[in-house]
Amino acid sequence: MQSEIIRIDLSNKNYSIEANNPFENFTYLRAMEESNSASEESGWIPDHLGEINGGALISFMPLYKKLNSYGEFIFDHQWANALLRAGRNYYPKLLTAIPFTPCEGDRILAKTKSEKLRLIDAGINKMETEEIESWHILFPNRLGCKVLRERNFVERFNYRFTWINDNFQNFDDFLSIFTSRQRATIRKERKSIENKGIEFKCKKYNEITPEDWNLFYLFYQKTYYDRAQNPYLNKEFFELISTANQLVKPIIFFAKLDGKPIGASLCFEGKNTLYGRHWGASERIKNLHFECCYYQGIEYCIQNNLKYFDPGVQGEHKIRRGFQPHISSSFHYFLKEDFGKAIKIFCESEKAQIKNYVEACISYTPFNKDYRIK
Repeated sequence: MQSEIIRIDLSNKNYSIEANNPFENFTYLRAMEESNSASEESGWIPDHLGEINGGALISFMPLYKKLNSYGEFIFDHQWANALLRAGRNYYPKLLTAIPFTPCEGDRILAKTKSEKLRLIDAGINKMETEEIESWHILFPNRLGCKVLRERNFVERFNYRFTWINDNFQNFDDFLSIFTSRQRATIRKERKSIENKGIEFKCKKYNEITPEDWNLFYLFYQKTYYDRAQNPYLNKEFFELISTANQLVKPIIFFAKLDGKPIGASLCFEGKNTLYGRHWGASERIKNLHFECCYYQGIEYCIQNNLKYFDPGVQGEHKIRRGFQPHISSSFHYFLKEDFGKAIKIFCESEKAQIKNYVEACISYTPFNKDYRIK
């Protein structure tokens, strides 16, 4: 039977495809939609594409029609305003990304280059048929970047900070790569938490209970309420994730004072990477964020032989704690040449600024001069 590219409805649980990270797992994406966290109500209209061959799904590309630019972590509001001033509609736009999740991944899930290119061409055809001005593919990994460059997408540079496990035996071994001054600073930060009597409990995916999820959600929503915002993810999303712990592998680090939980951070474990995603606390305690969101995750990676810890985008404060800066990219395709040309010029200018910024960050990395990740 000849293969065909069709719209993939994730409510059809007969579909599945292998993913290299928790967020491109259908269980995670389906929980986003079933909970209405990523739905038409929140400006995310699912319109996924996939290729069917012999009744089986052989490739998949997450795709949304977006009615706004919220929850993407790549900011294009200036572009939207510019097109509006030209009397044209920026929204709806097409978006290939994981909702509210700025972690790198395949984005175009297929085994062969030709399968990937067919999905990209199907997306471009959708733009032309529906007269959609732009398509944005956010945080693809190295292989995804390569194939998108071949289809003349405009590449926009960004940056992120990632911790790299250089076969460290324990946390002290990791600290040995720092200058003595920064090594003392990190130990002081950790000691300040210990002196307050705060202890930590790691709950792995096979240990997390519904009560743990309820408690975590209280901390999570407080982070948003403190900023006078509604949480991106609702409680039902976490309830759905709780029934699929083994598939998406969440890890929760609970902070406790006198046996009472006062904060928590949520990570997800991939094949060789720990992804830091959400956190919250009931009390403002100095250095609690660093301990709960960074140092506990680093120790987990060392103990479980994970190569990378990706705590999310931005945040220069990560540099002083051993996270190394590097360039990341998003890719953008425009239906009409005039707007695409203008955005390409903008991105070329921005690229030089991003590269200079990353080089400056590298110069502030507090490692011993004789230590370099190969």
